[in-house]
Amino acid sequence: MDFGWDDADEQLYATIRHFAESQLNAGLVERERERAFPRAEWRRCGDFRLTGLSLPEALGGAGFGPLRTAHAFEALGRGCEDGGLVFSLGAHLFACAMPIAEHASEELKQQLLPRLASGEWVGANAITEAGSGSDAFAMSTRAVREGDSYVLDGTKSFVTNAPVANVFLVYATTRPAYGHLGISAFALQRETPGLVVGEAFRKVGLETSPMASIYLDGCRVPAAQRVGAEGAGATVFSNSMSWERTCLFAGYVGALDRQLEVCVQHARQRSQFGKPIGKHQAIAHRIADMKLRVEAARLLLYRACWLLERGDKALLEVACAKLAVSEAAIRGGLDAIQIHGGSGIVSDTGVERMLRDALGSTLFSGTSEIQRNIVAARLGL
Repeated sequence: MDFGWDDADEQLYATIRHFAESQLNAGLVERERERAFPRAEWRRCGDFRLTGLSLPEALGGAGFGPLRTAHAFEALGRGCEDGGLVFSLGAHLFACAMPIAEHASEELKQQLLPRLASGEWVGANAITEAGSGSDAFAMSTRAVREGDSYVLDGTKSFVTNAPVANVFLVYATTRPAYGHLGISAFALQRETPGLVVGEAFRKVGLETSPMASIYLDGCRVPAAQRVGAEGAGATVFSNSMSWERTCLFAGYVGALDRQLEVCVQHARQRSQFGKPIGKHQAIAHRIADMKLRVEAARLLLYRACWLLERGDKALLEVACAKLAVSEAAIRGGLDAIQIHGGSGIVSDTGVERMLRDALGSTLFSGTSEIQRNIVAARLGL
């Protein structure tokens, strides 16, 4: 087994990391304080082709497969301290643009993907509802066919990028009696009559990634804007989750590497009781455990991407990877604060930001409990 990257991939990682460190971190404290979407940084990411990494080259993307996309997102997470920006990019690319690329008609792809790939437009995914939560397909939003159109009614909650999005991938029930086989997906542009975006939520982390509810009231959508066949929404969503649960979470792997480096440096420089705190076994072992978790999570994630690259659905491996990375992110955030002591809870140091940005990772893209359910089911339980 080859665990190395070729020279081109190593150069890609170094280039993206340098870009992120030099172009995306300035003014982060102020942006967080104002809960402001980083529009200028988003445009830089678009110019750098990060907004279309896995989209087809013919439509303005970079054409990367799961492995290279994950490697690029790891580099982005390593260099970019703005977890909200990384998260918004992942939601845009993997939960909105990729389903359109993989399932929409050629006409709809041509209409939407070049602007999504360039970052001119921002994408959002709208599947979650307040009343359904993890039981995503128990949705109440309806899409009723009327001639060459569908009329959508309902409310979607926790829609990442909603306050700034130009395109929404909306899931609705077209045949309620069919359960998950009665779900369909639709690509709606922001100006669609009957689509209203609510006020942005206040969140504990990922503060530069805006989130809101959207309201659909008699929202008429041409049938040509359906993504995939009628009733194929569950498949569209499942495929998007394979991208999101791996490539988006590669950004967290990069952030964990950065967090580990920060902790090692602090443990070398901070002295207590006459020696650097890294010479105290309690701190040294905590840092060793951080290293163990990030390397284990990385191996699980890239194995899942390797299988996806070969056409395997890899449901078990994807669930294991997402679970390992998200749990490591929260544990790493807690450890980093403990290692830094009082300075770890001071906002200006950035240490506590890593924990805040990690808190949602065990909830979005399928909770840790859902991932464990998938693992158990694949084991025959």
